[in-house]
Amino acid sequence: MDEREVADRLEITGLLARYTRAIDTGRWEVLSEVFTPDAVIDYRAAGGIAGGLEEVRAWLAEVLAHWPGRLHLVGAPVIDFADGEAVVVAPFTDTLSPSREMVGADAKGLCQGGGWYRHRMVRTPSGWRSRDLVEEQAWRTIG
Repeated sequence: MDEREVADRLEITGLLARYTRAIDTGRWEVLSEVFTPDAVIDYRAAGGIAGGLEEVRAWLAEVLAHWPGRLHLVGAPVIDFADGEAVVVAPFTDTLSPSREMVGADAKGLCQGGGWYRHRMVRTPSGWRSRDLVEEQAWRTIG
């Protein structure tokens, strides 16, 4: 692995962290630093929508307002480079809580799940960005 590939892997890993931090904090404008303007984002496996960045950003803001306590954890990604793109598969778990306060594990509205984020990323003048995200849901529990 040469220095460029190491730097690319670190940047992509940072991009995944920026994505989850934007979702968890509700800083929807930060998603412009994660996705290309023409990105397609697909959350249908988790009961969501598929669409462009602006459509999905508005949907996230509306839907996730019901779960103000949010935490997404992303595991070690598998990153494969080919033809100027990076195919990234990153495992995740998430917890969506109806409150930022402590609630019981059986609280109504508590939602936990996990699966894989599958990104197709491209290098842009501003760095790596996701052109395509498909969330693959492996499991989900809802209280």
